[in-house]
Amino acid sequence: MITVALADDHATIRSGLAMILRQHDDIDVVAEAGDGASAITVTRTHQPDVVLMDVRMPGTDGIEATRQIIGTTRSRVLVLTTFDLDEYVFAALRAGASGFLLKTATADELTNAIRNVAAGDAVLAPRAARALIGEFVQRAPKPTEPLGLSELTDREREVLALLGTGMSNAELSRELGVGAPTVKSHVSRVLSKLHLTSRVQAAILARELEL
Repeated sequence: MITVALADDHATIRSGLAMILRQHDDIDVVAEAGDGASAITVTRTHQPDVVLMDVRMPGTDGIEATRQIIGTTRSRVLVLTTFDLDEYVFAALRAGASGFLLKTATADELTNAIRNVAAGDAVLAPRAARALIGEFVQRAPKPTEPLGLSELTDREREVLALLGTGMSNAELSRELGVGAPTVKSHVSRVLSKLHLTSRVQAAILARELEL
């Protein structure tokens, strides 16, 4: 069972999302929040697998809420936005969100995105991921070498570079010639050594470092 918390300042949107999700036996909506501060509170209380986070909310916005949730819980964040690839989306990804979804997404896209995020994958199709990461990198200054980069093995550096192309776990498995559990283990070690919280952050870093 995948547990989900909904954070949106519009009650009608939360109700619509909850109605869609509760039609699926493998998804359980355990909490709702009308602003970022409440989203942080209910996430810490209920520890959902995934938080659907409206990026623009009054008071504590979705970006700061994402940053605090990622920093203090094991929940993953899927950002909901009206506008594709705007500054709010970039900031939310930098804060550790596992990806983003437009509010115009279909019910199937919504549920599949939740399942992907709960499984530890990014929600973007590889082609969309590459476009997003490329645009993000163009806007950002080139970073200094991060702590932990020198600790990566040759294989882990290869995995990091492939993440920068937007590959999914399945594509990584085919490219590296190893099974899915091994891929997940490699990705997990890369994130841990680089002190990152999501594969999207790793992909952005790989592109910024031109690996």
